Amino acid sequence: MTRTWSGPDLSPGQWRSHVAEVLTRARNRSQLLTDAVDDDDLVRQHSPLMSPLVWDLAHIGNQEELWLVRDVGGRAPVRQDIDGLYDAFRHPRADRPLLPLLGPAQARGYVREVREKVLDVLEHSPLQGRPLVDRAFAFGMVAQHEQQHDETMLATHQLRSGGVALGAPTPPSPRSPRSPERDARLLADEVLVPGGPFTMGTSSEPWALDNERPAHVVDVGPFLIDTAAVTNGAYLAFIDAGGYDDPRWWTARGWEHRQADALSAPRFWQREGDAWWRLRFGVREQVPPYEPVMHVCFHEAQAYAAWAGRRLPTEAEWEKAARWDPATGRSRRYPWGDEDPGPQHANLGQRHLRPAEAGAYPRGASPLGVQQLIGDVWEWTSSDFHGYPGFTAFPYPEYSRVFFGPDYKVLRGGSFGSDAVVVRGTFRNWDYPVRRQIFAGFRCARDPAPGELG
Repeated sequence: MTRTWSGPDLSPGQWRSHVAEVLTRARNRSQLLTDAVDDDDLVRQHSPLMSPLVWDLAHIGNQEELWLVRDVGGRAPVRQDIDGLYDAFRHPRADRPLLPLLGPAQARGYVREVREKVLDVLEHSPLQGRPLVDRAFAFGMVAQHEQQHDETMLATHQLRSGGVALGAPTPPSPRSPRSPERDARLLADEVLVPGGPFTMGTSSEPWALDNERPAHVVDVGPFLIDTAAVTNGAYLAFIDAGGYDDPRWWTARGWEHRQADALSAPRFWQREGDAWWRLRFGVREQVPPYEPVMHVCFHEAQAYAAWAGRRLPTEAEWEKAARWDPATGRSRRYPWGDEDPGPQHANLGQRHLRPAEAGAYPRGASPLGVQQLIGDVWEWTSSDFHGYPGFTAFPYPEYSRVFFGPDYKVLRGGSFGSDAVVVRGTFRNWDYPVRRQIFAGFRCARDPAPGELG
């Protein structure tokens, strides 16, 4: 089996240019998300599930200072006195508004000062000599960290009350015209992924994080997987059939959660008469039937799949469907190949403030024809979050290892709010199975019947 792509062979100067670009892109987005609201909104906690936006902003700067100014650069601290305030493990989100946080002006000044020092460190770093700086790893880690918090801040915007603060154009529509026959076919399409080994994870992607490593061969049995994520229209059929009221479709834990939280529809949905409406970043609109369903927890996804006679894919199945090329046996970086994501491939980077309709990105399809595996919505898998065989914590245990175990489920693929620097075919996200504020949906899989293997 051929090995996975080994990453760009860039000179130190090219790495510096690339790092400057991704750091600037992340900071522009952080500024957009924090400048979109007034100072009262920045310091307010919009949900106990989330930090005040001003905490996220200063935390971004503090992590950048710790890793790039102090560690990589060996420079004097900028604000050592605030390290404890922005330690995510020391203070739960619900408690952060009670801390003596930097105010909006202080936070903006702090992250600006840190960034100036970081760019100077970048200019003078050899970008080689130890794992933390080889191929600019620490800079890539920090850029990914900021973009992850940007997506978290975007989720906070979705939870905030008040007027519309963000805007973006609508995503592209499918090129093929709508028809009842096409719609039925689109919602029901599935492809067979042949059984056999494939290379999961990576040992060569320059900025891959520790939980994506090392590359290892996994033998996956044959399975069928949907070519599109489950849409709002398909999910409405589950609701209309009484799916939320029938314990047959729910696991014991799922049913307990459904009852305790009185779940009856995806979060932010509301029924009025015969119509369903949703609230999306302050805009009230009818639920669009062809977009992937979003803001459902793992238990809801699992119940829908059971009702539909299906199941959620395992993490290994999801990655094989996304990366495996049957013509070569090679695992690609992305479903479409090794090329970095562009706007023709996937709905990423907050270019749009919603998922695209199913079928909108045919150029992003995998060799087997599975579409929109990257972007639009994070996709729940059935797998718990664990390290791969040979896992080594790097550069610190708290990034991944402390989350390993059955408490967290793996999500894959990214959302419209994920940046390209974060989302790879190997990238792993994880969260509690009850979480609904994240931009998560799912697609279904199933085991083939004997006659379907021919």
